[in-house]
Amino acid sequence: MDDYSLDEFRRRWQEELAQAQAPRKRRRPEATERRARRPEVGSGSGEQASGDPALAQGLLEGAGRTPAARATRAEGQDVASHSRSPLAREGAGGGEQLVDQLIRDLNEMNDVPFFDIQLPYELAINIFQYLDRKELGRCAQVSKTWKVIAEDEVLWYRLCQQEGHLLDSSISDYSCWKLIFQECRAKEHMLRTNWKNRKGAVSELEHVPDVVLCDVHSHDGVVIAGYTSGDVRVWDTRTWDYVAPFLESEDEEDEPGMQPNVSFVRINSSLAVAAYEDGFLNIWDLRTGKYPVHRFEHDARIQALALSQDDATVATASAFDVVMLSPNEEGYWQIAAEFEVPKLVQYLEIVPETRRYPVAVAAAGDLMYLLKAEDSARTLLYAHGPPVTCLDVSANQVAFGVQGLGWVYEGSKILVYSLEAGRRLLKLGNVLRDFTCVNLSDSPANLMVSGNMDGRVRIHDLRSGNIALSLSAHQLRVSAVQMDDWKIVSGGEEGLVSVWDYRTNQKLWEVYSGHPVQHISFSSHSLITANVPYQTVMRNADLDSFTTHRRHRGLIRAYEFAVDQLAFQSPLPVCRSSCDAMATHYYDLALAFPYNHV
Repeated sequence: MDDYSLDEFRRRWQEELAQAQAPRKRRRPEATERRARRPEVGSGSGEQASGDPALAQGLLEGAGRTPAARATRAEGQDVASHSRSPLAREGAGGGEQLVDQLIRDLNEMNDVPFFDIQLPYELAINIFQYLDRKELGRCAQVSKTWKVIAEDEVLWYRLCQQEGHLLDSSISDYSCWKLIFQECRAKEHMLRTNWKNRKGAVSELEHVPDVVLCDVHSHDGVVIAGYTSGDVRVWDTRTWDYVAPFLESEDEEDEPGMQPNVSFVRINSSLAVAAYEDGFLNIWDLRTGKYPVHRFEHDARIQALALSQDDATVATASAFDVVMLSPNEEGYWQIAAEFEVPKLVQYLEIVPETRRYPVAVAAAGDLMYLLKAEDSARTLLYAHGPPVTCLDVSANQVAFGVQGLGWVYEGSKILVYSLEAGRRLLKLGNVLRDFTCVNLSDSPANLMVSGNMDGRVRIHDLRSGNIALSLSAHQLRVSAVQMDDWKIVSGGEEGLVSVWDYRTNQKLWEVYSGHPVQHISFSSHSLITANVPYQTVMRNADLDSFTTHRRHRGLIRAYEFAVDQLAFQSPLPVCRSSCDAMATHYYDLALAFPYNHV
């Protein structure tokens, strides 16, 4: 049987040599057809040759693959070339070319990729969904079949959702999600470049005359501010309409300037809340009008105020009482829960994403409580330790700084607790000075940023418990800080706002004003900063000078990086007012921006 296979191989080989003597142009389809036909011959021979080494050697010698066979064949061709006719020598040269082509074709057969195998389209989509954008781009260059699969709308829609683009859109909103993804990436790159080069527009939000700024808060580009006159104003920086409306109080009979000072203001997507020095609390629904929908009164001054960013829940702390307010099913506001704590509350936060029943975290001296409105339960998380210096919460964790006991004993730390288990997860820091601010909710996964009295901004790795980066950002204590996946924006007590690229440990730019930075909030395209003075009472002599008054009253700035304009060359708000505006304000135009250098 082995001799028969060898004879069959030689017979077919001689037939192909005879066909090569007729010169014709070789084409790729014919080579492909031969590659598809030859394995039928070589496969049977190869299986037999693998069992018989002598037969395998004979096959190689017949094909001219061994050195001895090639040498013998070359000597035979040299002797026969003199005795053959020119036509015979031409046929022999064609046979050698055919042998070389056969060897190349056989080598190509070993490199045939697996994509020629036909798979169901749904199965291919399920495989390709695990690839990122670069891998999908490479797969689209393999073949036409893979190009169709790699550019499927489902795959690029999922990529847009995974990278945070157009989260509120459905797959039917656009016809080409790959193009939409490319546009989103280009816009993201442009915004990042503008952030780094301080390229954009900056506006100073219009101030209430003759009063001092008390507190500022923002949410998704909407800014709320409270003043010593009791006035509360709201700006929507997303529309570039900085004519802010006043939120009225129910006491319309009060004379202007006779209302108590605003202690705290908070805002979310639908509600605005203001707490006053006399213990009153006003809640406005931004969708219905400028008058409050609910008014609540405490017997003493309100020490802390919190507003849920997800739903309509307000928490206040006055004296030794913590009250949680929320509307019922009919829309009427009521007390959801009330708690009593043994010490005065300094810090109060509402846990996000708690669904139906709100949950709050309160820090009172050296005590930390978890307050659940569902059963009015008060759970003690932390007790009988150093006092709490700062607080922030996420959906499942709470982070707070505690004072140190001195360099000899133990330094200041940040403790991270699990809200579900009620136990400590990490102990971070251990530095000499106290932590003054911490941001857990806005930080990337497994990271947290904090500010300290030593003027340093630190990034903490929640997986290892170590300090990943420490930046010397400010001369005085850090009063506000926030980070995202590549930058840090921090504010100091000296009035300096600094922007850092923490991947390269490089300061990008900074802006100075004469008051401590109390509020910082940024998105991919905007930045809100607020400089709030410590002293809210001005001398009468200061009111006579407009310039001096600006130096004492505080400042709110809105930066927009989605426009192609230098940040410090943008026009003032008065220059953007319409010509038919009746209200006029005096601006000392000789004072080029910024105004508050002292």
